[in-house]
Amino acid sequence: MSNLNKAKTALGLILWIVCWADLFYSFWERSQNIFQAPFFLVSPTVLGITMLLATFLIQYERIKGVQSSGVMTIFWLISLLCAIVVFRSKIIDALNTDAFRYATFCIYFVLLFVQLILCCFPERPPLFSETVNDPNPCPEFSASFLSRITFWWITGLMVQGYRRPLEAKDLWSLNKEDKSEEIVPGLARNWAKEWAKTKRQPLNMLYSPKKQQKSSSSNGDVTEEAEALIIKPSQKSSEASLFKVLYKTFGPYFLMSFLFKAAHDLLMFAGPEILKLLINFVNNKDAPNWQGYFYTGLLFVCACLQTLILHQYFHICFVTGMRLKTAIVGVIYRKALVITNSARKTSTVGEIVNLMSVDAQRFMDLATYINMIWSAPLQVILALYLLWQNLGPSVLAGVAVMILLVPINAVMAMKTKTYQVAQMKSKDNRIKLMNEILNGIKVLKLYAWELAFREKVLEIRQKELKVLKKSAYLAAMATFTWVCAPFLVALSTFAVYVTIDKTNVLDAQKAFVSLALFNILRFPLNMLPMVISSIVEASVSLKRLRVFLSHEELDPDSIIRGPITEAEGCIIVKNATFSWSKNDPPSLNSINFTVPEGSLVAVVGQVGCGKSSLLSALLGEMDKKEGYVVVKGSVAYVPQQAWVQNATLEDNVIFGREMNESRYKRVIEACALLPDIEILPSGDKTEIGEKGVNLSGGQKQRVSLARAVYCNADVYLFDDPLSAVDAHVGKHIFEKVIGPKGILKNKTRVLVTHAINYLPQMDTILVMSDGEISEMGSYQELLKQDGAFAEFLRTYANAEQSMENSDTNSPSGKEGKPVENGALVNEAPGKLMHRQLSNSSTYSRDTGKTQHQSSTAELQKPLAEKNSWKLTEADTAKTGRVKATVYWDYMKAIGLFISFLSIFLFMCNHIASLASNYWLSLWTDDPVINGTQQYTNVRLGVYGALGISQGIAVFGYSMVVSIGGIFASRHLHLNLLHNVLRSPMSFFERTPSGNLVNRFSKEIDTIDSTIPPIIKMFMGSTFNVIGACIIILLATPIAAVIIPPLGLVYLFVQRFYVATSRQLKRLESVSRSPVYSHFNETLLGVSVIRAFEEQNRFIKQNDVKVDENQKAYYPSIVANRWLAVRLEYVGNCIVLFAALFAVIARNKLSAGLVGLSVSYSLQITAYLNWLVRMSSELETNIVAVERVKEYAEMEKEAEWSIEQTAPASTWPTEGKVEFRGYGLRYREDLDLVLKNINVTINGGEKIGIVGRTGAGKSSLTLGLFRINEAAEGEIIIDGINIAKIGLHDLRFKITIIPQDPILFSGSLRMNLDPFDQHSDEDIWRSLELAHLKNFVSSLPDKLNHECAEGGENLSVGQRQLVCLARALLRKSKILVLDEATAAVDLETDKLIQSTIKSQFEECTVLTIAHRLNTIMDYTRVLVLDRGEVVECGSPDHLLQEKGIFYSMAKDSGLV
Repeated sequence: MSNLNKAKTALGLILWIVCWADLFYSFWERSQNIFQAPFFLVSPTVLGITMLLATFLIQYERIKGVQSSGVMTIFWLISLLCAIVVFRSKIIDALNTDAFRYATFCIYFVLLFVQLILCCFPERPPLFSETVNDPNPCPEFSASFLSRITFWWITGLMVQGYRRPLEAKDLWSLNKEDKSEEIVPGLARNWAKEWAKTKRQPLNMLYSPKKQQKSSSSNGDVTEEAEALIIKPSQKSSEASLFKVLYKTFGPYFLMSFLFKAAHDLLMFAGPEILKLLINFVNNKDAPNWQGYFYTGLLFVCACLQTLILHQYFHICFVTGMRLKTAIVGVIYRKALVITNSARKTSTVGEIVNLMSVDAQRFMDLATYINMIWSAPLQVILALYLLWQNLGPSVLAGVAVMILLVPINAVMAMKTKTYQVAQMKSKDNRIKLMNEILNGIKVLKLYAWELAFREKVLEIRQKELKVLKKSAYLAAMATFTWVCAPFLVALSTFAVYVTIDKTNVLDAQKAFVSLALFNILRFPLNMLPMVISSIVEASVSLKRLRVFLSHEELDPDSIIRGPITEAEGCIIVKNATFSWSKNDPPSLNSINFTVPEGSLVAVVGQVGCGKSSLLSALLGEMDKKEGYVVVKGSVAYVPQQAWVQNATLEDNVIFGREMNESRYKRVIEACALLPDIEILPSGDKTEIGEKGVNLSGGQKQRVSLARAVYCNADVYLFDDPLSAVDAHVGKHIFEKVIGPKGILKNKTRVLVTHAINYLPQMDTILVMSDGEISEMGSYQELLKQDGAFAEFLRTYANAEQSMENSDTNSPSGKEGKPVENGALVNEAPGKLMHRQLSNSSTYSRDTGKTQHQSSTAELQKPLAEKNSWKLTEADTAKTGRVKATVYWDYMKAIGLFISFLSIFLFMCNHIASLASNYWLSLWTDDPVINGTQQYTNVRLGVYGALGISQGIAVFGYSMVVSIGGIFASRHLHLNLLHNVLRSPMSFFERTPSGNLVNRFSKEIDTIDSTIPPIIKMFMGSTFNVIGACIIILLATPIAAVIIPPLGLVYLFVQRFYVATSRQLKRLESVSRSPVYSHFNETLLGVSVIRAFEEQNRFIKQNDVKVDENQKAYYPSIVANRWLAVRLEYVGNCIVLFAALFAVIARNKLSAGLVGLSVSYSLQITAYLNWLVRMSSELETNIVAVERVKEYAEMEKEAEWSIEQTAPASTWPTEGKVEFRGYGLRYREDLDLVLKNINVTINGGEKIGIVGRTGAGKSSLTLGLFRINEAAEGEIIIDGINIAKIGLHDLRFKITIIPQDPILFSGSLRMNLDPFDQHSDEDIWRSLELAHLKNFVSSLPDKLNHECAEGGENLSVGQRQLVCLARALLRKSKILVLDEATAAVDLETDKLIQSTIKSQFEECTVLTIAHRLNTIMDYTRVLVLDRGEVVECGSPDHLLQEKGIFYSMAKDSGLV
């Protein structure tokens, strides 16, 4: 028991004694025959018992561990308030009371006061509560009751956020009941119960009575259920209701909000009623002053209570919403780990991620709105009732106007939705095109096609802006109705009221109380349509979620996983039949085999015969129809498509096991990962991008293999891991890992393979065909049988032979990346680095990213620098305030005239609105003569006119702001697009395309559709607040003393809040993406996770990631509440002072002015709230303008065309290229890649450029096209220095056939000739020469055939030929071939070579060759090494010199 608690208890007991002292005193008086009223007996008795109860409650709460009790605080507060009244009368009446009672009462009063103060301090947590070892616990629980209802406990965080930007480590940990591990299991349990119920119910509803009697004897209630089913076989019963489950899980906590909401709604109507009393008080000059002060106080207390209750309500709603989201995400994640593969096919990865993001979000939003369903009608009914009391039947006119406006709003909402869909469609098209442009930017630059694509993007953008314009007009209409509705309602009501009957007098009380009520009405009427649409959306989401959660799950018992015993074998399958889902035909029939422990089994067969399915069946991924399957011991699995996590390479291999250095090293070495680790920037600590973007296919496969080997399981299932790696790497892996001498020689291994050369070393071979095992035995046995296996061998052996041959010509084998040479021909690590960056040269984006590492100097860097290496520049989040220049930029983008016009129209609107209300107050003060007012019609007319002018101004500014917004977004998008296209190639290599696409989608979307409405609301609320202040000042000028200080408080609170909330928002969005990417990753690797039985670790990871996100979200909810409570108090003070000054100056004021100023001040709280909301929204969204502007300041490449130096249109006539002392580097801080190159190439010469990987062959072409500018020296073509002319002038005149053929989505014709310069005949001729004519003629759309994104619907060879056709069409004097024939089979290769020979006979051709046989008949060959020309001459001449060229030819088997 703490001292505080002891004090409270002691005081409680003393209070009880004091009360009963009074009681005993009364008894004593009776004995003295002084008979007092019975009150003196009853009152102390009751009070004493109450105090005793309170004392017990204090103890009870201590035992329960309550740290601060709301009940007690409220109890002491009310007791004290009651006592104050008595105290006042006691003091006034001091002389005539008896001394004893006076003394006891004083003691009682003081003790109450002390108790109240003690109650405000929180107790320390009870000793028996579990110790919280939380580094940063949330202060909410140790806060006192007062601190909780005013959200004072978050102030510490706000102060911290104001001093410096918050970081993730400053955030508190979540409360226990908000954590995933608390919430998710609850929902999962309830859902499982509900789901089991529906599954239990038999589907066929036919029962024989016998069965029923049986069941009734065993279990009473089943019969009733059964009978019910027979009577009414309704569909409903067979679907589990997710809503019921959610209600069960979250209902009890959420029900509290009902009470709060109801209390708040009732208090809301107290304002207008007290206003009525106040106006009566001002009108009635005889009323005593205290009445006025009492009403003022009451108004203030009501407003404050309303504030506190409303924000408790919101807090509950938001916390429920947050928990809902946590629960739904968790449940979806857990479900995704157990659904069958057939169910996986029905919902794509994207859809499931959407369930997590979009649908969970909808529930969150709904949680805050759902109470409006009953609260809005309640508010409307109450308001109408009070209005009817005030104005009688003329209210109906106003109501009619409101009801008329509802369908208008609904129609507009529908229209807006259709426009939105249309806009989304254009936006998707635009983003798709942008994506392609950014992925193929290299090709665009080489062909100088930027302008053509810019036009295409702008064309789509034009459509988008058209739709935007339409929706802007609609938005203007909507704003018009929303702003004018209250006015129209008031106008129609007052007009009807005044004109029905001459004796109806519009006095201040009627007018302003009605206005206040109309303002209250406006909110529910506008909310209802929103709530309904929100509910409809949530119900759709509910259905989608229910469908997903009801998918069938894998049966964990279909495969018996047991410990190893020395019985018949390690894997036993008897008569098993499997299918992919319950309703599919079986894909594996009657499978029988046993695998003894420690043996090596190969599974072979044609493509699609069910080899991989067999492994899936052993893992339990398929649906077992019949049979018996046992897998003993733990399992490791290597899938065909390697699955790599976005983590360090080491984490990928260890995969949640303990780290064991020696074992790890052995595994890495056996899987041939050492050379790769040396190449990676930070060794095995290098982070691997999502889906393993920075590894090649073979590296991913080897990482996946290393993961399996490291985990030291008993049974290994390999799904063709050797297909993705080079032949010699495969051999190394087989020997060191899988084979009879490998690390795993004592384990049971099942290997699916196509590689025949390993088969003789197998213990057993299973031959599969069409889902059955056709033969089985050792290699020798199967050969003797001469069945399907022997035939399989023959077909494959031939293929292998031809593969071996083709390998000799191309140094890189099957895989295009020499990084694969895991057991690389012992070169020094320095050279190894060069190799990796090689032959996929710099044309591919992937290697482009590592291009900068290509100098040897970089390899010698100290480790410290190595570790800091990151893939790309991360997208940076700005911190701190947004600069004023950004707003100015936006205004300039709109156009200054329009900006100032809109501000002027805003002013007009608000002046009109103030004037009309002021006019109303003058009208209500008109003297009443003979029961009527004079000039009624004039007053009404002017009132109407002012209102209409207000409406016109509203419409005007709405239109102007919306149109201005469209101008701005057009201008900003155009600039962004132009600047990005003008950026040099190095920019695209540094910036991930995701960041750029984000700028084009997210930021531009914000500028299009979020900023203009926010600006409207921001301006609106600003002027509303200013207007209200002006009215209050007009009525009571003395308020000028109070408004500025309150304004300062307001500004201070607002700045305070914005700093913190901005940063919390950033932290929240930064921590959100890991949730989705982790989920994506899990879905892709779900079979691996299940095979390794790592589900629980992944579920934990997901929970941690969700909690991290909610950790930032929770403070931001509370920060919003904190702000709102503070601001509403500022607003409540304004109400207090407006009323107070009106009471003080009541003799000088007319009732009309009092009504006006108080009814305005009642609205001010709402406006202040909006104002802060909007200003912080504006600040978070205007950042988009800043980020779009960012790219305008980037470095640009040289001008596209320069008038003065543009060469003649016929240039180059001869095609002579001279390199004079040429040198090139990729970046300022790197070494030269090419140095001191002096070569003259005469017109029409055919030059081959060869050299080891990384010798600078591709760099030469980059220099020729000025993708990189020269570091020294110059290149001269036909006497013109290319550095002096515009880039397009240069690039249009040289043609390149790049290494990876990139096509864009669009027609084939567009891909050949985007500028429409050539006729159809020309195009067909070029297609004929490129050997594509037959193919294109056979297409239904011929030249208009739509190419898919990246040309996916053409084969690689065909794409290469399309690139050739492009070159033939441009027919320029200089042609550069960058090993254009790497992807083409030998036959097509010959065709291309012959075409080039015949068609480009008089042109200069530079070929970067990888296959030397293509350049043996060229005029000259340049051999590059380390960026210098080492040999130059005709091929025969160089072969005789026995230099580098000779050795290369020897390697290729040409000599």
